[in-house]
Amino acid sequence: MVSRLPQLQRFFYSHYFFGGVRQAIGVLLPALLLAGVMQMYVVGIIASIGASCVAVLDQPGGPRRYGRNGMLAAILLGSLTALITGFASSHSMLIWLAVPLLSFLFSMFSVFGKQGGLLGFACMLIMTLTMRTPLATHEVLTHTLYSFAGGFFYFSYSLLAHRLLWHREIQQALSAALFATADYMATRSRFYDVNADLETSYRQLIHAQSAMTEKHQAARDTVLRELPRGRGRADQLRARSLNVFIDMVALLDTLVATHTDYATLRRTLPDSDVLLFGRDALRKLSRNVSMLALDIVRNKHMRERSSVKAELRAIEYELEKYRQDGMAEKAPEVYALLVQVLRRLRNASHLVNRMAEHMSNSASAELVDLRLEKSMNRFVTRQKWRLGMLTSNLRMDSSHCRYALRVGLATLLAMTLSALFALTLKAEALSSGLSSHSYWIILTIIVVMKPGFALTRQRNGWRLAGTLIGCVLALILFNVTQNTNAYLAVLIVTCILGYSLVQLNFMMAAIFNTIFVLMVFHFIAPSSNLVIGERLVDTFAGCAIALLCSYVLPWWEYNFMASLANALKRANLELLNSGLEYARLSRQQTAVRGKAAQSEPTSSLDRASDGTPDSPANAKPDGSETGIADPSMSLADLDAQQHEAEIRWRVARKNVHIAFSNFAAAFYRMMDEPIKRQRNLPELNHLLIQNHVLALQLTSAIPILASLPSVPHGIQKTLDTINSYLLDQDADPPASIETEGELATLAYPLRQMVKAAELIRQEMRGLQQTQAAAV
Repeated sequence: MVSRLPQLQRFFYSHYFFGGVRQAIGVLLPALLLAGVMQMYVVGIIASIGASCVAVLDQPGGPRRYGRNGMLAAILLGSLTALITGFASSHSMLIWLAVPLLSFLFSMFSVFGKQGGLLGFACMLIMTLTMRTPLATHEVLTHTLYSFAGGFFYFSYSLLAHRLLWHREIQQALSAALFATADYMATRSRFYDVNADLETSYRQLIHAQSAMTEKHQAARDTVLRELPRGRGRADQLRARSLNVFIDMVALLDTLVATHTDYATLRRTLPDSDVLLFGRDALRKLSRNVSMLALDIVRNKHMRERSSVKAELRAIEYELEKYRQDGMAEKAPEVYALLVQVLRRLRNASHLVNRMAEHMSNSASAELVDLRLEKSMNRFVTRQKWRLGMLTSNLRMDSSHCRYALRVGLATLLAMTLSALFALTLKAEALSSGLSSHSYWIILTIIVVMKPGFALTRQRNGWRLAGTLIGCVLALILFNVTQNTNAYLAVLIVTCILGYSLVQLNFMMAAIFNTIFVLMVFHFIAPSSNLVIGERLVDTFAGCAIALLCSYVLPWWEYNFMASLANALKRANLELLNSGLEYARLSRQQTAVRGKAAQSEPTSSLDRASDGTPDSPANAKPDGSETGIADPSMSLADLDAQQHEAEIRWRVARKNVHIAFSNFAAAFYRMMDEPIKRQRNLPELNHLLIQNHVLALQLTSAIPILASLPSVPHGIQKTLDTINSYLLDQDADPPASIETEGELATLAYPLRQMVKAAELIRQEMRGLQQTQAAAV
């Protein structure tokens, strides 16, 4: 078995670590310059706070325009938040009113998606850090100005870093997507292992596909924002990266189209070497893709690759034996399926080799698919921010409004608990040091609380464990050494790792962030370790409040499942319709080209040598089947229509992957919720599987349909049946499907699609009836 690349090596070459370094420098630089050089400690801390809030929006991946606009919004809204919080901080009644209201407002920003959630969190973060000490009226404006300056500094610094390191960002986004693709390939290879449990393998495949979809979307948004515009060296780099991305997507399509009934395959051929060779070929290809991802991010071209020629030739030999034994006549569908597996493994090997060649020094800068050059912007994520999205969700049946109310209530309870702490300590005549940083309770709440119950509970445990471990490590460090330079080094390292790991491992990020904050407070107030105990107490209090408020107006995942299932079904329906249109126009294009070629004055021998059949059936195909258009339509117009249809089909495929990832993620989050809140598990699990099967078989069948000279009656009726089922209409599938010649490769996918569409219809009806009864 081929060994996997160490995860630590992947991390240090990833865009997560690179982004963490970039963010840490941008956040620490104002403090180091103002406090360390100019001795302006307070100003340096305030500027760094402003910079840290803007850094929240500077995430790896995604269109740069959205990141730039998000950082500008964070500067403006963050400064306004600092101004409001600063004025309210010295008035006990105003701060009790301002903090819950601001928390509610900024939590509502989750209606704008991930970018809106980050902006809301950034504003709540600066609100929390501004309220840590009461400000006099004359101090508020200067505090806001310093915070604005810190945020603007980070914005300028980030733009400069992106401008200078744009190619590095592309390399790292591509590398992350390729690593995810390699993991998906390795997971898929388990289906060819007769000793691996199919149900477990399928669960792992869904998780791997969800992670891969996210990484592919980030790479898509990063690569497609830097399209080649000329012939310079920079455009050569852009073209090479774009070629790798195009082939990576083609590799994904090849892998996705290999879905089959593995249970039947194992039952029919339990001891077949084809399964063994297929498993080994996929694992070798996975290793090659991982090495390619690492070489791309290291800016090296791939020198050594594990060849799969031996496995492919072994599969060819086994198939020839099956053919001689009569499998092609006895079990044509199984034999056609094995031939498809061989073809796609061969195609995958070709794509992996070509991706490696793209990154070589002698690689051509020409795009592998020139037709896509003007259509790439249609694959980039689009995001619209409208005020109506915010106001229309101000109702109790909105999950975003309920989440915002929970956060507002939690911050109010945190302030109440802090006041009780202060009164208790004052009554006991104890030091008020324990309550001087009680804003940490609110900070813990806004970090931990998420719209979903399962995610909130999960982050609660991670935050508690991370804070406890971080406090223990900091206490050990304070007792081991008193070296200020060592403390400064730890501060910088933990800041970098905290930013780097926040999207990968929340508990590890909590550990490093805790140590970082304790280092900061140690520099502000050395000789006191009381802040460590305070961090623990405040974190436990914040987590307890967050968990308690999670049960207030909860919005459980099952409430989303029906809409997500509908979205996935609609995405599959669009994939079917756009694919059939693409296949129709492809057949039409082929027929017109063949007719034009036949009209040339060539002999029948020339036509035969060119592979153009001379039979009337092929020279004049049935227009009802091939879709022959108006004879006055030019070939150029037909080519343009076919290309547009192909782009729509590719966009529909992307949307299916995203819809499936959203549905699967919500389903598995629901599995982490209390058992009594888990509804319709069998139906939803069945919908998840059947939608997945339908999408994969569609991806497999459409190219075959596009290559046919005409669509036989039985196949066309089968396609109409699938469309009717997805539209929740009655239909009668044909009793038989044509399986002559190449049509045998369509028989299995079509039968699986009919079965999947019918089951989707049944499960959706059952789900709707269950929900109606519950209401």
